[in-house]
Amino acid sequence: MPKKQSAAEVGAATDANPDALTFEQAYDELQQIVIQLERGDLPLEQSMTLHARGQTLVSFCNTLLDAADLRVRQIDTAG
Repeated sequence: MPKKQSAAEVGAATDANPDALTFEQAYDELQQIVIQLERGDLPLEQSMTLHARGQTLVSFCNTLLDAADLRVRQIDTAG
């Protein structure tokens, strides 16, 4: 089971370029952001920063999933 990130670790990760992450790393970070935002105990500015990072990660993950779906369809069509 992956190690859960602290608020400081997730906050520090908000500057990381998602292109340097794997899908699994981006998804794990997104899960931690959701947990933190759902707790509702963060200052507004940090919540907004995490929300923006979450949106970036969702877009990144969707792009990777779309690319994987396209590859699977191409393989199915070629077979």
